[in-house]
Amino acid sequence: MVAPLIDKLPHTVGSGMLSWYQAKMFIEHASAISSDAIHVLVGVFLWIGASLVTRRPLAGWWPWLAVLVLTMLNEFVDLSVERWPNLAMQFGESAKDVLLTMTLPTLLLMVVRLRPDLFRAPSRGRQRRR
Repeated sequence: MVAPLIDKLPHTVGSGMLSWYQAKMFIEHASAISSDAIHVLVGVFLWIGASLVTRRPLAGWWPWLAVLVLTMLNEFVDLSVERWPNLAMQFGESAKDVLLTMTLPTLLLMVVRLRPDLFRAPSRGRQRRR
């Protein structure tokens, strides 16, 4: 009973990867936002979403790590499904996608950890400087 399921696993995984890739292509082509901008936005949304799902603060490493893992899985799918004539260009595009997706979550994580005072509401007793 288990053997037939194991035999179908590569086909199921491959089919799932292709479906994910096609869904991404649909979103990319149906929106007015460039592919690079989508990577930047998705990185931030995933980071915040991972923080909410894991119930960990944005200053923690788990939400950031979740974004990194999902980003690497996404790029693995891209590299597995797409076949470019020039492999160096394909790997370069993949590296660019990882950088675009991870830059803002990484920058914001560092700022939240190093300067948490920048993310606090001003106290009511303080007056604004003019």
